[in-house]
Amino acid sequence: PFLSEEANRQVYGKCNNPNGHGHNYNVEVTVRGPVDSKTGMVMNITDLKEYMDQAIMKKLDHLNLDKDVPYFKNLASTTENVAIFIWDSLKLIMNKPELLYEIKIYETDKNSVVYRGEKHSVGHHHHHEAVKHSRVTNSSENSSNLSSDSDG
Repeated sequence: PFLSEEANRQVYGKCNNPNGHGHNYNVEVTVRGPVDSKTGMVMNITDLKEYMDQAIMKKLDHLNLDKDVPYFKNLASTTENVAIFIWDSLKLIMNKPELLYEIKIYETDKNSVVYRGEKHSVGHHHHHEAVKHSRVTNSSENSSNLSSDSDG
């Protein structure tokens, strides 16, 4: 949000577009903890799906993140920041937020981001730590799978 047009092109490459850039993300939420002796589960999947609906679908689905979601007004809506937003949103609504282990967002079938709530401090500043994955395949396979804007 704070970059010049030229800087946006340099940083975001083909994902830079003055009219916006969209994705159909796939999100995985992983919980981790002791298996309840009565239920035999870490968490009821119905509860997890409801939390995901509240934190993801109701807050982000079919919206322009930069314009419609206040969290991204002054923060780039990168996949890393979307993962942090989902993590923070889930932590606020889960009955047992300590069970939240990982958010994994697939931008494409080859690019994903993992966030596990890690933060570290440098001086007075706190930074989130995420992992970005990108899978590269042979060039003949890449050329048959490319499309104009969907891989960015």
